[in-house]
Amino acid sequence: MTGIRRTAAVAVLALGLALPFATEGAASAAPGPSAALSSSSDGFAAQLELPRPTGPYAVGRQTLHLVDQDRPDPWVPAAGPRQLMVSMYYPARPGTGGPAPYMTTEEARLLLQRQAPGAGVPPEELSGTRTWARTGARPAPGRFPLVLLSPGFTMPRQTLTSLAEDLASRGYAVALVDHTYEDSGTTFPDGQTLPCTVCDQIPGGWVAVNRSRAQDVSFVIDQLTRRHSPWTLARMIDPKRIGMAGHSVGGAAAAVTMATDERVRAGLDMDGQFDVQIPATGLNGRPFLLLGTQAHHTPGADTSWDQAWANLDGWKRWLTVTGTDHVSFTDLPLLAAQVGLPIPGASISARRSEEITRSYVGAFFDLQLKGRPQPLLDGPSPANPEVAFQQP
Repeated sequence: MTGIRRTAAVAVLALGLALPFATEGAASAAPGPSAALSSSSDGFAAQLELPRPTGPYAVGRQTLHLVDQDRPDPWVPAAGPRQLMVSMYYPARPGTGGPAPYMTTEEARLLLQRQAPGAGVPPEELSGTRTWARTGARPAPGRFPLVLLSPGFTMPRQTLTSLAEDLASRGYAVALVDHTYEDSGTTFPDGQTLPCTVCDQIPGGWVAVNRSRAQDVSFVIDQLTRRHSPWTLARMIDPKRIGMAGHSVGGAAAAVTMATDERVRAGLDMDGQFDVQIPATGLNGRPFLLLGTQAHHTPGADTSWDQAWANLDGWKRWLTVTGTDHVSFTDLPLLAAQVGLPIPGASISARRSEEITRSYVGAFFDLQLKGRPQPLLDGPSPANPEVAFQQP
């Protein structure tokens, strides 16, 4: 990749991250479920909320603080061992547990400071977003596949909450991983919120980010599948059915993780450029799905996708979604729509992009980890005219 291409790619990423709460742009997302909520000089009229999960299960959530004693933090070595916060979502019994908060107020403040300076959204409104998960909910009986989710660079793990809740409602244990010092801010059990130290300058560049994330995810798998797991509900996990998905660099890191960890049986990249390429020998026949924007990820638009496609040696699909922007695969457009802020570059509603994301991500894992046929992945669907099947 040439220097010009690298600069352009980084500029596009930076622009995409700034979009969710931008105040200018040609297109805007349609109102979400709390359409009555709007910004004004007097504050906000109603609570922000995420869309209801689509599966048959209620959703539980627990939060884990994991410490890798064998690995110093790659970004702040003086901090000691690598520490991670992980939100575990799981199928639960209905009517149990209490409401799960979206994020802490300090996490919300730092996210807004980085992504929406001057937008006037109070951090308390963002942190108070209504979710559908319940803390302390009793687990549903059975063993379930495990899906790990990795967010985009500078993005906290909470920006993939809606997808995590939906997967759990469909019968998955979901580990939503925060990559400390790579996101706007992560709050730990002692109340300390660690800010992003590499958001503006990355030691080792994007390759280092990808490789560090692969190590983070493999460590999380170790902890969730070992005999005495720190997650008290780890018995719910079927360790032979593990998948990974992510947004932006988190999606690209799914391929890096699969290249080094055979336990991950299926991977999915949502709009992430491959800075570490899939090996020329492939991924030992394991399936991989590319899901991206029509504007930036048609064949030839991002040559890293063309190369990845050529190297993939198992089941594979390359899907693009017309009318989406880089952040359309996250929660941020849903929340922006509810406060009346536009998403430049997106011409379909936030609710519609979320429906598409949930449908295709869920179908992929249902096929690859549960063995259930999914006609949705066989070819174009009249119900989803925005989704194109690319054949380079």
